[in-house]
Amino acid sequence: MIFWQRRKLPGPVSLSLFVLLLLGCLNFCAASSGDNLPEYKNCVESCVESSGLNSSEHVKLPLYLRLLFWTDAQECRYQCMHALTSKAIENGQTVHQFHGKWPFNRVFGIQEPAAVLFSIGNGLFHYHYYKKMQKQLPDNYSLKNGYLVMAITAMNAWVWSTVFHTRDFEMTERLDYFSAGLYIFYGFYIAVIRVFWLTGLPKKAFGVLCGMLYCAHVTYLSMGSRFDYGYNMLACIVIGALQTQLWLIWTVVQYSPLTSNPSRRSYAWMAGLSVVLLSCAMGLEVFDFPPWLGAVDAHALWHAATIPVIPLFYQFILKDAKVNLQTVDTQATKKRSS
Repeated sequence: MIFWQRRKLPGPVSLSLFVLLLLGCLNFCAASSGDNLPEYKNCVESCVESSGLNSSEHVKLPLYLRLLFWTDAQECRYQCMHALTSKAIENGQTVHQFHGKWPFNRVFGIQEPAAVLFSIGNGLFHYHYYKKMQKQLPDNYSLKNGYLVMAITAMNAWVWSTVFHTRDFEMTERLDYFSAGLYIFYGFYIAVIRVFWLTGLPKKAFGVLCGMLYCAHVTYLSMGSRFDYGYNMLACIVIGALQTQLWLIWTVVQYSPLTSNPSRRSYAWMAGLSVVLLSCAMGLEVFDFPPWLGAVDAHALWHAATIPVIPLFYQFILKDAKVNLQTVDTQATKKRSS
């Protein structure tokens, strides 16, 4: 529960929190109305009987489907889902969700081809800038290893997003959520380290705290037989919102005429704009709709929209590192000359 004080929040802050809270509501509002349709149940039952699933012999699925662990029962649900969806579209009726998903047209057994494609695109961009940071950031830069690990957690998150959207199992779902959570928690850690320039013991203590919070987060979600989707969404919203607001406030401070900041960063807009654009990209999830051409839904568009934002934040990191190193060199030169 969030209690709002009666004061006007800055525009970007209100926008970011509003988008994130709407995303949290999606978890509670979504429902698979198609699962309870009598015609769907009858179709699946007839398919199961006709395919011989109740006997010792049944029709084998194509190899490419079996390689992705499709079963005959799942094939029946898939065929019935699309038969009812096609009929609904022809008659101008409501398109339903089935088993928590829109009726996507699979490609070579891949459940959500567009989301898979865009997840791969995100991962490749993070890999590109991981290699770029390796080359361009000097080893003596204190934040180099932290930024490299951040890129690794991002690549890991998009790998498991690709796997999950390829085939939705309990294990792939949890790995997707846990990997995304790790990226969010680590991104918050990096934001605090950079904005407040934590070093030494404070940096280590904050790192331990973030690690303990993430381990507690995963442990709680792994306990019991039912995954707590509401808590997982809320935890990611809170940490993500803190990270977003931290970068936004830092950006505003850099340009504010009311603060005396001798080391203003003229490129700070890159950090602020990137987190705003990411929040807007996430907001696409609010406009949930049946997939275009059976492939592109709001979730896939969200993954597509994050791709062009990635270079902006990494360019900020590279520019920021260059300026920080120049500042250190200048200060060292002054000390030597004095």
